[in-house]
Amino acid sequence: MAIYSQLTDAELSGLLMSDDRAAFTEIYDRYNSLLYIYAFKKLKDKEEAQDVIQETFIKLWNNRSGFQLSTNLAGYLYTVVRNRAFDLFSHKKISTVYINSLQHFLDRNETATDHLIREKELTILIEKEINNLPPRMKEIFEMSRKEFMSHKEIASKLGLSEHTVTTQIKRALRILRVKLGIIVYLMWYLNN
Repeated sequence: MAIYSQLTDAELSGLLMSDDRAAFTEIYDRYNSLLYIYAFKKLKDKEEAQDVIQETFIKLWNNRSGFQLSTNLAGYLYTVVRNRAFDLFSHKKISTVYINSLQHFLDRNETATDHLIREKELTILIEKEINNLPPRMKEIFEMSRKEFMSHKEIASKLGLSEHTVTTQIKRALRILRVKLGIIVYLMWYLNN
């Protein structure tokens, strides 16, 4: 092997093309540490730098039969490492965009689900408090709010004066506002 260490890069490249494993080993020994330092400076990650160097030498060995050195060997190896580092940066950028998009989607769905749960709980509380109203007040309130009847229509249907209907709805709203105001405040306070 001592003789290989004295060969030029061009001579080693020629021997590599003829499947000379010793020439490949010399190229590896000559450039492995230098390429690792270069890759680490670019990637700032030891494992990724080692992977890039390994891929570079695998590519060199796999393409040895058609290997045509148009520049110097060092230039070729550094270019392969640099291009692979750029590929990793590009892949990381795409991964980051995808992960951020996925996280935004999950956050949005989690928030929507939370709102739906709160809305359902609040609807149940409102229904419970409406059911606790006096029977006639409850009937008038539901006709107004659920059946969307006017005060005049309710009065006509129940045989009451419009003034009585208006008064009953105002009282129902006052009762609900007092009871639900505290509950809604507590729900908001406990969930934040």
